[in-house]
Amino acid sequence: MKLHRLQIEGFGPFLQRQTVDFDAFDDDGIFLIAGRTGAGKSSILDGVGFALYGGVPRYDGGAKRLRSDHCGPEDRTEVVLEFTVGDRRWRVTRAPEYERPKKNGKGTTIEDHRALVEELVDGDWVARAAKPREAAELLDEILGLNREQFQQVILLAQNRFARFLLARNDDRQALLRTLFGSRRYQDYERALEQRRKDAEDAVSGRRRDVEAILDAAEATVAAYGFGGSEARSDASTSVDGSAAGASAAEAAMPSVADRIAQLDRARDRGRYQVEALQSARTEALHTRDSAVTAHEELRRTHERVAARLGARDALAALEARADEIAQARRTLDDARRADALRSVIEAAARDEQSAARRSLAEDDARTLWAAHGGAAVADSAALETLVDELTGSIAVWQAALAHEQTLAAHRAQLEAAEKDAAAAAARIGALDEQRAALPGRRAELDAAVRTHGDLAATLEDARAAVDDAAGRLAAAQDAQACQAAMHDAEKTQLAADDAAAEADAAARELLRRRVAERAGELAAGLVDDEPCPVCGSLAHPHPAERAPQPVTDDELERAESEKSAAQDRARAAAEAASAARAALAAAAGRAAGLDVASARAAADVATARFEAAERAVRLRDTARTARAALDDEADLAEREVADLRARRSELSAQVTTLAERVRTSEAAIDAARGDFDSVADRIADGERRRQSAIDLRAAIDAAATARAAARASREDLDARVAASAFADAAAARSALRDEAVRDELEKTITEHGNAVEVQRARLMQLEIELAGAPEPLPGLAESEAGVAAARAAADAATAAAAGAALAVTSLDEAAGRAGRAHDAIAELEQRRRLIAGVANAVAGRNDRKMDLETFVLAAELEQIVAAANLRLEDMSSGRYRLRHTDALAARNAASGLGLEVVDAFTGQARPAQSLSGGETFLASLALALGLAQVVTDRAGGIRLDTLFIDEGFGSLDPETLDLAMRTLDELRQGGRTVGVISHVEAMKEQLPAQLIVEAGAHGPSTIRQGALDPA
Repeated sequence: MKLHRLQIEGFGPFLQRQTVDFDAFDDDGIFLIAGRTGAGKSSILDGVGFALYGGVPRYDGGAKRLRSDHCGPEDRTEVVLEFTVGDRRWRVTRAPEYERPKKNGKGTTIEDHRALVEELVDGDWVARAAKPREAAELLDEILGLNREQFQQVILLAQNRFARFLLARNDDRQALLRTLFGSRRYQDYERALEQRRKDAEDAVSGRRRDVEAILDAAEATVAAYGFGGSEARSDASTSVDGSAAGASAAEAAMPSVADRIAQLDRARDRGRYQVEALQSARTEALHTRDSAVTAHEELRRTHERVAARLGARDALAALEARADEIAQARRTLDDARRADALRSVIEAAARDEQSAARRSLAEDDARTLWAAHGGAAVADSAALETLVDELTGSIAVWQAALAHEQTLAAHRAQLEAAEKDAAAAAARIGALDEQRAALPGRRAELDAAVRTHGDLAATLEDARAAVDDAAGRLAAAQDAQACQAAMHDAEKTQLAADDAAAEADAAARELLRRRVAERAGELAAGLVDDEPCPVCGSLAHPHPAERAPQPVTDDELERAESEKSAAQDRARAAAEAASAARAALAAAAGRAAGLDVASARAAADVATARFEAAERAVRLRDTARTARAALDDEADLAEREVADLRARRSELSAQVTTLAERVRTSEAAIDAARGDFDSVADRIADGERRRQSAIDLRAAIDAAATARAAARASREDLDARVAASAFADAAAARSALRDEAVRDELEKTITEHGNAVEVQRARLMQLEIELAGAPEPLPGLAESEAGVAAARAAADAATAAAAGAALAVTSLDEAAGRAGRAHDAIAELEQRRRLIAGVANAVAGRNDRKMDLETFVLAAELEQIVAAANLRLEDMSSGRYRLRHTDALAARNAASGLGLEVVDAFTGQARPAQSLSGGETFLASLALALGLAQVVTDRAGGIRLDTLFIDEGFGSLDPETLDLAMRTLDELRQGGRTVGVISHVEAMKEQLPAQLIVEAGAHGPSTIRQGALDPA
């Protein structure tokens, strides 16, 4: 991957669009990114990372202030990056999400995150992805590196690449997991662990199944008494043995196989009991059936006796109703004759009722007409003439009603227009006075802007001075603390060195004695005529004597252990002292030689200057804002005056029009309302009188028609009654019955006759059936008691036989299931042991606490260390080299990913934290480059033609810096371009190709690109 061009606008400290041409550094191969602290050097790398991944390494976990603080509401934020991967050239344009003022109205709105990926095809840029998500997916495919990998192999960001060297095992594992995608091994571990638990659960579950089956079967055996002497013996053991303790009970507990055998014997005894109970059930059922048959015959005889008595009583009651039935028959005959006159009678009644209602309606209409002021009238023709006259008058009054309804609104509009015209005139006068005072206020604000502007221009310099002073004060305080820590560490180192020397001397003395005693030990084992194990001679003329108190192996081992422990303590103390001296030197350098008091005084002075500049900025900005607001106020007043004058002219014309409209309406209303309070009242009175006349005319006509119809109906009724069997119309009306009553009378007569015949026949039948029955009959209670006893005995025998048969069936099923489940346990247990062994190995349940993922990552780490040592040995002149260690970590922590530094000067390995600041930088740089090489190899051999390193060279001495520069010089071979961010003057002299980031005195930064001026 090679970067070509970067464009940044409204991003970080950059406001205007800045362009970086990386292709311009191809001839040099290595270039320096320089500038003051805070100017924005690292923001160039931020722009590269944001363009490719939408994020910034330095802001991980914090507020993402990507949009420049210098941006105004209309300024845009955008990053454009051109790069090549393989033979394809790409361009990414990206803008972050940020708030901006709304274009319409007040408040702010969110400007969405934008991303565009384009490819250069035949000289034209062709869009390949136009949304952030699509762009991320496409860039992942193009780059072949995720964001974390990219930051580790291309953007070696400030203070990030040293983290891998100094990290703990867990932190280093997390980073390697991200880079090499080893999370799948965790998935393997979790899957195997789950399979192990499932296998254990399967074995335990199958055992519980067998025990549950046997427990239920044994409970059935005990409940039905199938156990015989064995059950009694088990129960006795359970009760009598409870005092002997749990251990004795467990020892006496039968095995599963024994319990299955006992279950088989209980099944045989159960089958014998079932046969005996079934024979008893057959006999009890026969006895029950005989008792039920005899009881049923006695019950039927009792029912016949009761029925005979009921039949006699029912016949007597029916014969007592003979007179009632005769009267009903006469009433039915009269109703049938009167039904022929029903229609005429009902028509006469309806017409008489209608004539009466119409007469009442006519009287009510005349009363209402008189109440509305109507004069007496003789016929409906006069009323019709009056209705026509009222209709014409109402039509005339309706035209005047429209004026009456709108008059109030017109008067209100006239009053409002007059008020608005007066208000506009008053406002014009006030605005004229306000505009006259504006020139004086403008002069005052312009003077305030000039007064505070000079001091406000020093704000950025004052802020940088405050930051520098605060850093020196903190460093001076650190140096003060480090001085005491260094003194204590050096005292500890001296004591540890003395103790190590004493332990070494003691061990050497014991070893010397042991060597001296070795001859005596050999001599003690010599045998005549057998060769010496040293010289092979068969003669032993002068054998050495053994020492009186020989040195044992245990003494030597103990002395060596004490020596090693003392040396470890001495090395640890030396490392601590070295670290303390390095920390003191670093803090003193950052403090620029100042003590705490001097640094605090300088910080106070810088803070006072900064606060004064801040006050000046606020006063200047306030004056500028007020001056702009004053101009806006003048423009607004000018526009308002023009609008008010136009408005006043419109209102004057409106007042004239409305006044004429009011006068016209008042004249029309006065002419139409007459003696009434309003035209609406006169119209309402006319409509009431007209409607009363209409109603009265209709009532007179309807009453006359109804009276004529009533007279005709009466005459027809009288003629029909005279021709019938009834004396008059009243008798005919009295005999009328509706159809339901007639049907009921006929039904009563028929049912009475039928009932008499039925009861006579039934009584005769019962007398015949009861001929020869004993008197009195036996009682039913004694018979029912006998039947109940027989049924209870039969039910008990049936239940006992069925329960025993069901119990035997359940025991058969339980025995089969228990046997099959017991046979399956052995196979499940073998599978569980196999799965548990694999799961424990993968999960790292071993003496090294190393799981499968760690084992895989350890192999990757060995490759990284091998690649890093190729550069570290050169940069450290052969003194240092990194070494991977899988030593057991302290406090039971996971092991397998440790790093240590081997010092060729001492031949000893020590932790990476013991290196000085410069040594740490070299080791971290070498490890980062080795990591980059391995990661790119794993990513498919991606070629990295551009590399950035951010800071760290200031901790190197001149000689080491020269070695580091030679390593960087090697990196540019083969067409690679390396960008370095540093403040070191020597690097500025060695690297003529430079990218200068310059911070403005009072505003945003700019980028200047070119070679160092030889002058």
